[in-house]
Amino acid sequence: MTLSRSRRVRSVVLVVVLIVTTLLAVVGCAVNPATGRRELSLLSPEQEAEIGREGYGAVVAEYGVYDDPALAAYVDSVGRRVARASDLPGLSWRFTVLDDPAVNAFAMPGGYIYVTRGLLAHMGSEAQLAGVLGHEIAHVTARHSARQLTQQTLAGLGLRIASAISPEFEPYSGLAAQGLGLLMLKYSRDDETEADRLGVRYSAVAGYDAREVPGTYRTLQRIAERGGQSLPSWLSTHPDPGDRAERTTRLAAEAMAQRKDARVGERPHLERLRGLVYGEDPRYGWFEGDGTFVHPVLRFRMRFPSDWRTEHTHTAVTAEASGGAGLMQLTLARESTGRSPSEQVVAMSSAGRIASSQGAAERLGEWPAWIGRVSVSDGQGGQSPMVAGWVRVSSAAMLQVMGRGQSPGDAAERQVEAGIRSIAPLTDAAALAVRPNRIRVVPASREGSFRSVWTGMGDGLLPAEEGAVLNGLQVEDRVAKGRLLKVVDRPRLP
Repeated sequence: MTLSRSRRVRSVVLVVVLIVTTLLAVVGCAVNPATGRRELSLLSPEQEAEIGREGYGAVVAEYGVYDDPALAAYVDSVGRRVARASDLPGLSWRFTVLDDPAVNAFAMPGGYIYVTRGLLAHMGSEAQLAGVLGHEIAHVTARHSARQLTQQTLAGLGLRIASAISPEFEPYSGLAAQGLGLLMLKYSRDDETEADRLGVRYSAVAGYDAREVPGTYRTLQRIAERGGQSLPSWLSTHPDPGDRAERTTRLAAEAMAQRKDARVGERPHLERLRGLVYGEDPRYGWFEGDGTFVHPVLRFRMRFPSDWRTEHTHTAVTAEASGGAGLMQLTLARESTGRSPSEQVVAMSSAGRIASSQGAAERLGEWPAWIGRVSVSDGQGGQSPMVAGWVRVSSAAMLQVMGRGQSPGDAAERQVEAGIRSIAPLTDAAALAVRPNRIRVVPASREGSFRSVWTGMGDGLLPAEEGAVLNGLQVEDRVAKGRLLKVVDRPRLP
């Protein structure tokens, strides 16, 4: 016997209603603190805070904290001032400056707010920084991240950081991976509109001049439009719901209509940026044209296949052959203090992280190594064979390289093994002495167009167009004598 179409539809609807009713009975509808709306949420405030705490360690490991206590204290003070004006002033807010050149800021549930040094470099005043922090604070108070997690859970989609090699070698798991995964999600246009509205209000209530906010969006858009430059990371996860500069101009005018003595803080902000690292920091390594990765702090070099796509962060260097025909990952071995490479393999086998191994101890010049093949979990109940190597490059550091091709012993796996055997001491004096480029803050020596003033400062600077974006100006804008400008020497790598 079969049901009629209408009866089948009614049955499906009934099941859906029962599921939703059950969910509501279990988790309830939480009141959004910023909007007053009642919303279905699978996360309690306590769970949101736990995701933020666990995710913090993963974010710091992935991006690194920028080592400048005075700058960190400055950002924290601005953030806390804005947070006190938000709809959740009693939350345990935490503001962190990340050592990353990308122009980015993001929020995690529980009050964890991050800004990169790349974004700080492009902010022209304390009020602009307050506007950015207000926007991120709004994502937390309006529970936008929690809503995304709820929607993903209801849709059956899990958040995880997929390792290019094997789940056994993922650096993060559980809530840490879930929190880090939030950074890769895009907010909806409605979420962005709401965060703009709330963020402008928060910064204005905190005593900042919200009319500085639109300039931030104009700068972000100019970075995106500059030839040869990638889209700012902030724009990739915070989509523009229309003409953001125009809309925030209206919002700021409304927020400031009855306010006087609002703080801009241009000079104090610029003074805080003195010495800020600008662009990529070569101390964390770089790729040369032939695929050689150079790391001056750990004092080693390693050759990657020149036609593989590569990228590197604070925690890993990854390489992928065209079409995924080969993968390779370079990291520091965890929990390796006091062990030789061979002892590290034994320890990982005993811990169950390696199912089997076949290789031998050898030396790469003066460095002890173990190179061979291992078998690790593929995350689906099976085993995945890998080419692997561990190289002790100092008493404090051991390199770990894992890679695979499409079949054992193929060309890609031979390239992985060749990469491991290419690891050698870095001896080039210029490479070892490399230092990052830093922002200098100097007064304009004369009046004139930005282009003419910039050109008159001497050789070796950034191009005038990039310098203008950095300073929030157009190249033909008039610059008064004595105006403070952010100056960066043209990046130089060995």
